[in-house]
Amino acid sequence: MKKMAVLALISYRVLPALMGGQKCIASFYDALSNESNITLAVAKENVTTLGNNKIDIQNFLYNHWIGILNLRYIYRLVKIIKTKEINTIIVEHSYFGWLGLILKKFTKTNLVLRMHNIESFRFRDMQKSWWWIYLFYEKWVCRKAQYLWFSSPSDQEWMIENWGIQSSKCTTILYGINNTEAPSNADRLACKKSLQNKHQLNDKIKLFLFNGTLDYLPNTDAIRIIINEIIPRLDKTDLNYRIFICGNRITARWEKVLIQYPQIIYEGFVPDINLYFKGTDCFINPVTLGNGVKTKLVEALSNNQNIISATTGAKGIDTKYAGEKIQLIADYDWQHFAQAMVDYKNKLTNKTPLIFFTDFNWNNIVHKAIESIK
Repeated sequence: MKKMAVLALISYRVLPALMGGQKCIASFYDALSNESNITLAVAKENVTTLGNNKIDIQNFLYNHWIGILNLRYIYRLVKIIKTKEINTIIVEHSYFGWLGLILKKFTKTNLVLRMHNIESFRFRDMQKSWWWIYLFYEKWVCRKAQYLWFSSPSDQEWMIENWGIQSSKCTTILYGINNTEAPSNADRLACKKSLQNKHQLNDKIKLFLFNGTLDYLPNTDAIRIIINEIIPRLDKTDLNYRIFICGNRITARWEKVLIQYPQIIYEGFVPDINLYFKGTDCFINPVTLGNGVKTKLVEALSNNQNIISATTGAKGIDTKYAGEKIQLIADYDWQHFAQAMVDYKNKLTNKTPLIFFTDFNWNNIVHKAIESIK
């Protein structure tokens, strides 16, 4: 059977891949390159190296905010498709779906939209006045696409039910991981000791973690909740605790706020987030906005981390993958959220289910993706 040849269109900066969403895209194509020939046409803001010389990365596209200017590159993209004998176009997010449709019309290739979330609803949550215009576009482009890959089964089910998308062209393609089993208890304890030594913390202090891209509205709102809702409630108890906050792209205003709180250890961007997932006692996720799978939860589960999450923040994570690792608290019930942190008991014997490491393995995810468009 002829090897799949892929042209992926990426409308924003993902390389170098620093945070969860960027890693999701970069790691997918890294794994897919073992089975297919890959060319990435990416926004100009990207670097052209992925640490994988099997992938051809060309950074000439305009980003999605001025994406219409990419009409000037139609001929160049068609030439790439014909020269490299591309048989499948993958568009990351719906932004460049229109461009994928034009290229499909000229070249008769397969067209896949990879839906990391429902973007129109994300714009609505960001209070963009024009979100409803994008909703009409997104609905149209999803109906026109030949195949749809969803990061979240709940998003897939919603589109099928509410937008009339054919279920036969939909597949859930998860955010993957590279490890095949949970870290050992000894590894987690060593990481915790490392953080304790770095910050001069004793064993009686409970360590919590929150991380993400910190200028992204759902995460910014979560920081606001931690400061205004959770910390005041925790401080009325006798809990001895610290909350690590990690991530990039925080605004100067929020950084100034965070460093004023002795209960918070603000680390900013860290090159090895796994150290913090393994070294803290519990991951907290007071996220009530957005859709799609929260990649931070996948990373937490892969590190055998226990999680306290608002219900919305855990959408897309099936209970068969989480087992007893996630404690769900109703959205906006911050009193019970804080109490769950107070009552939290570290259970190192409570392992992430083995099926998680099978279904979220990048190699298995890639094979599922290939099978979905045969």
